[in-house]
Amino acid sequence: MPLVELKDIHKSFKLGSESIEILHGIDLTVDRGEFVAMMGPSGSGKSTTMNILGCLDKPTSGQYFLDGKDVSKLNRDQLAAIRNSTIGFVFQGFNLLQRTSALENVELPMLYAGIGAKERHRRAKEALVRMGLEERLNHEPSQLSGGQQQRVAIARGIVNRAPILMADEPTGNLDSKTSDEIMRLFQKLNDEEGITIILVTHEPDVAAFAKRQLLFRDGLILEDKPVEKRRF
Repeated sequence: MPLVELKDIHKSFKLGSESIEILHGIDLTVDRGEFVAMMGPSGSGKSTTMNILGCLDKPTSGQYFLDGKDVSKLNRDQLAAIRNSTIGFVFQGFNLLQRTSALENVELPMLYAGIGAKERHRRAKEALVRMGLEERLNHEPSQLSGGQQQRVAIARGIVNRAPILMADEPTGNLDSKTSDEIMRLFQKLNDEEGITIILVTHEPDVAAFAKRQLLFRDGLILEDKPVEKRRF
């Protein structure tokens, strides 16, 4: 059974009296342990597909099976519960709370999950140490470099032990050297811990760290192929 399966996914938006269709029938399966890069120009549908995969949005029609469960018709609260237990997120802008320590930022998903303070603290510290930030636990975002902030964001994304990590342009605000370091962290999480990673990027150099590459254009997947010359 695939971890993720999209069947004939369509997505439309209302613009005044008109309906604009963004996705025109997406079919996709992602197995456990895959590392998939989604590429394509702006407006190609990759971010809309990512939002559906991440249970941040619902398709207009079609079915989305997540770990065998059809989540395409769930309500907002049910989708929030799925997100908190099954999916971690990493964004281009880091999305960290300012004037809040790295440790407290990483604890947030566990707070929403109702995990006790002692366990939250232990797991948040463990995740930050895995990201190489043992000396930055009590630093606020303004005291951290861009690469360090993204490491905090990755720690927050994995702390609930979700099987899927979704990353939307995670290197977009980073220089090339730091970008490569962050992508190697994603590879390590995928290769050593088996976390399934789905990544959106505009950059071929970034996509080359993945194992599989999808090319989106005009609301469809035009190419689905393994990465031939993978970067490490």
